[in-house]
Amino acid sequence: MSEEWNIRPATDADWPGIWEIFRDVISHGDTYTYAPDMDEEHAKNIWIHHDCHGYVVTHGNKIVGTFTIRTNKPGFGNHIANAGYMVHKDYRGRGVAQTMCSYSLKEAKRMGYQAMQFNFVVASNEPAVRLWQKMGFKIVGTVPKAFRHNKQGLTDVHIMHRFLDDIKT
Repeated sequence: MSEEWNIRPATDADWPGIWEIFRDVISHGDTYTYAPDMDEEHAKNIWIHHDCHGYVVTHGNKIVGTFTIRTNKPGFGNHIANAGYMVHKDYRGRGVAQTMCSYSLKEAKRMGYQAMQFNFVVASNEPAVRLWQKMGFKIVGTVPKAFRHNKQGLTDVHIMHRFLDDIKT
């Protein structure tokens, strides 16, 4: 059975649903560098306000995923997009992340970006690494022991990249 995911730009009214997901994801200390005690206003600014485009994925009236697209680096690097994705704990493994990634690649191309780069994919997050590779990303570098994993200690991170020239908008 295929589930119906709806994607749209995030609004301030969506923030409580986004914050529920964001707070849960960062609390585990295994995928994002954000401190588990990050305050809500700071999280809101980096996820949906400050120089980024925030989105939500809904199933019915429930926010089940969220992602953000931003410029990877300003100035001479502003042709490369960056994105981050978070899925509600009750909806993991149901295709939400793949749907978000596919949508974000099209959006990034529509916005004029030529490629997308993930700067900090925790190597032990094997489901994410596999999914990003399935979505056309290549590991272009690995930084040894760059992440302090909550359970595994110092862990490698990957830099992953893909061009957007084959993406149809």
